[in-house]
Amino acid sequence: MSKKHSKLAKTLVEKILDQAKIPYTQYELVTQQEGDVRQLKLDELALNEHMIYKTLALTGKTSGPIIGVIPLDERISYKKLAKITGNRKVGMVPLKDLVATTGYEHGANTPIGIHQTHHYPIIFSNSAQNQTEILVSSGKIGRSIKVAPRELVTFLGAKFADITEDD
Repeated sequence: MSKKHSKLAKTLVEKILDQAKIPYTQYELVTQQEGDVRQLKLDELALNEHMIYKTLALTGKTSGPIIGVIPLDERISYKKLAKITGNRKVGMVPLKDLVATTGYEHGANTPIGIHQTHHYPIIFSNSAQNQTEILVSSGKIGRSIKVAPRELVTFLGAKFADITEDD
């Protein structure tokens, strides 16, 4: 079950969007502990999983860190992302290095906050282009924002590309 609250304290990401005059809606999502990370409790979401986007931190020898933003119900294609970013291959940033690389813990990575501090290349799945709104993390576990993907990609200097695995 997702909860929309207009009285939630604003995250840094939401303040960044306010300053840029980019409209968004705050969401608080139910999470649960799974091993050493917190995950969204998918069975309680009243939202289409394809509308919720996860922010993945990857790295390549040529490019260094890369941020991939894909639907929750899809998987990143290492081959496609490597080709797009000029790397021979890419891989996920190890969990132990995630905070040092992005500034966020697993489950709280947000393309907005990462862009503000690091300016890594950010690539959104092509599927986001076809949606009027998507949910991305607002920098805290269980907190998201609903935002227009084209406006977000323009603001971040990101791009759309085919970066998910084919079925």
